[in-house]
Amino acid sequence: MSIENTNKEYKSLKKAIGDKANHHDLAETCVCFANAQGGELIIGIEDKQNAPPALQKIKQEDINGLVKSLRQLTDSVSIVTSNIIIHENGGEYFILNIQPSTRVIATTSSGKVFIRISDSCYPIGSDDLTNLATEKTAFQWEIITAQKVRVKEVNTQKTHALLKDLQSSEKVSDFIKGKSDDEILLHYQLLNTDGYLTNLGILWLGNSSQIARLSYPVTVQYIVYNEMEEKIRKKEWHFHLHSPKEILLEIEREAVELTYSSELPDGLFRKNLRQYAPEVVRELLVNAIAHKKYTISGDIFIEVFLDRLKITNPGSLPLGVTTKNILHERHRRNPHLIQLMSHLKLMEGEGSGYDLVYEKLARDAKPMPEIETDFTKVSVTVYAKSMNPEVLSILDYIDRYFKLTQKEFITLGIIASHKKMPATHLASYLQLSQDDRTRTWLGTLLEKEILIAHGEKKGTQYLLNPKLFEQAKLNITPSLKTMELYKLEALIMEDLKYNGTSTMNDIKKRLKEASENEVQKSVYKLVSNQEIAASRAKKNRTYQLAKKK
Repeated sequence: MSIENTNKEYKSLKKAIGDKANHHDLAETCVCFANAQGGELIIGIEDKQNAPPALQKIKQEDINGLVKSLRQLTDSVSIVTSNIIIHENGGEYFILNIQPSTRVIATTSSGKVFIRISDSCYPIGSDDLTNLATEKTAFQWEIITAQKVRVKEVNTQKTHALLKDLQSSEKVSDFIKGKSDDEILLHYQLLNTDGYLTNLGILWLGNSSQIARLSYPVTVQYIVYNEMEEKIRKKEWHFHLHSPKEILLEIEREAVELTYSSELPDGLFRKNLRQYAPEVVRELLVNAIAHKKYTISGDIFIEVFLDRLKITNPGSLPLGVTTKNILHERHRRNPHLIQLMSHLKLMEGEGSGYDLVYEKLARDAKPMPEIETDFTKVSVTVYAKSMNPEVLSILDYIDRYFKLTQKEFITLGIIASHKKMPATHLASYLQLSQDDRTRTWLGTLLEKEILIAHGEKKGTQYLLNPKLFEQAKLNITPSLKTMELYKLEALIMEDLKYNGTSTMNDIKKRLKEASENEVQKSVYKLVSNQEIAASRAKKNRTYQLAKKK
């Protein structure tokens, strides 16, 4: 099935040729690709279809007319067309290859600017043009060949080690493994067609002097602080002395503070809990290396405090990615470096990796990452301790006996950590713009009775099903925060029975573990149902049990 992504888009033939053709729309797509990392516009196959229509035929003169029209409708866009391709079903299609615009901003002939983010095109306003101009240099940095260095002039051991790692990786296809050494380096954009190493090739394979001549040499600074937040240890790794893989493994080997564990109370499945799960550390380190903006000066900082880990990158988030959509967007600043690290099994996949980070933090009932960004840097902070350690046992139980998707476990972990969560808050934590989109993230959690819901629409609240504690046979007492409303109402009546006439504040203080908002709503409901009586005073109104008739 054809699936669109950052570098690929499918269009039916009628969108390109014929009476219903829309060349202006196609021109905008071409501009999108040119301002990002280039891409393929596949004409004749619709998105999510496996093949072109079996009887579809294409004339070369129609393709020529389309390309001529698109070149007139765009500026600074390079379009290379393929020959007509015949699918095995007999249908025909063709591909327009859009080259990345390396030095100037591509536009439509009317002056509109667009950029490709994930599988969609987004317009760029005047405020973002400066950001786009600086981002474009970062997009193309990997494939520039400024030093004119050939493979025989770089570190032979590094080259052999890289090729060996790729040959042994199950993520690399047999087709790629069957290529010659130079063809493999060419495939991963480490080498250009003239035989010169790209910036990426020098970063990975070059000797120290060659790497040092890249735009800005990079240092990773590792700093440990004590409880007074005073520096007590510092370690540095320089990119001109190590390849990205070597730096990553060196950090994991020497950053012992990232391997510390916390003791958990008896009765839980886990006796120890890593302060920072190894998968979280790996993904955050990989993100720091793979998404760094290599066209600006600045080091990568790894700061370890008593209660948190903070990793800071030079350069802002890629254009179109924000702190409010980072869980969902897949926009890669250094796509070839990311692909190489993915195929070397150094990272989870070719996306941002934040879905894995969210999942691991959710499994440990920890806060989600705090992300801060401006034009010069991006900082990510994760915390060492669980928000609710006692809920780890029930999460372990659920993991053993229920098969959940990654989205479901992220959702479950967030709700369990907070004990109870309104639907609107859940949507915010999951970076969803609409509450109803939480359905795909809730998945089967309600159907399997792992979660229960109270209220309707925007007033809906989710909490762990108390029955799970009984099923798991765990000696954990659910707190008032997770108490179902009818039980809270009964508790309020019991409270008034023993304490007599009380103000709302009195009741809230005595039931301080429960949500103040829910205590108040329950009191109003009991008054409405004539279970308790309220005085007529507006200020300092009091409540007492209603007298039975």
